[in-house]
Amino acid sequence: MMTKMIDKKNPVPIYYQLMDILIEMMEKGQLKEHDQLPSERELCETYDVSRTTVRQAMMELEHDGYIYKQHGKGSFIAPKIVNQNLKGFYSFTEEMKKLGKTPTSIVSSFEIIGCEKKVSKQLHVEPEDPVYKITRLRLADGVPMLYEKSYVPVKFFPDFHREELEKNAMYNIFREKYQLTITKATERFAAVKTRAEEAEMLKISQDIPSMMIERTTYAQNEIIEYTVGIARGDKISFTVELE
Repeated sequence: MMTKMIDKKNPVPIYYQLMDILIEMMEKGQLKEHDQLPSERELCETYDVSRTTVRQAMMELEHDGYIYKQHGKGSFIAPKIVNQNLKGFYSFTEEMKKLGKTPTSIVSSFEIIGCEKKVSKQLHVEPEDPVYKITRLRLADGVPMLYEKSYVPVKFFPDFHREELEKNAMYNIFREKYQLTITKATERFAAVKTRAEEAEMLKISQDIPSMMIERTTYAQNEIIEYTVGIARGDKISFTVELE
């Protein structure tokens, strides 16, 4: 599998050449997500380089998110970070499908509550008006990516049930059952510390930073959803196209 060799006459640093070789193998699918890399000794022998060179290459690959290490076991290929382009409206389900990943959602709670004051301001409803409070864990290929709490006014969606949300994407239900089409959404992003509840749901350490995504969704001039999501900082990135 490992046929490309290091050119020691090349002015490019040797550790960087080794990084390029391994990254190219990842891009070609010769090294897949969660595959274990050869040991330091094997890499030294294969590429005729020092252990210091290998360690520097591994350190840089880990820093850049290409690999992860397990104590006592070695280094492994990290899952690719999901990059979300924020040029237009998107849904988690559809974006994961475009990336060739299988999206799933776990509905951990679904209840009707009297709208609290902070949320009522976001939804433009009266305090104590009935809203659905929905808590979901969003996954891609079985990996937790996003933990979110959504608030949806009952008045727009009578007879909305947990069972249908467990089987279909929420925006599809809005469109197909209630004939409400999303016309726009606004989002606010902020880097936040991962709290204990979020870390537990996302299966990460609280040391890993997260991104808070606050979304307000509209159908024409009506606000039909307010969601606060916590995205894993080690799995999701966002791109904004400026014109």
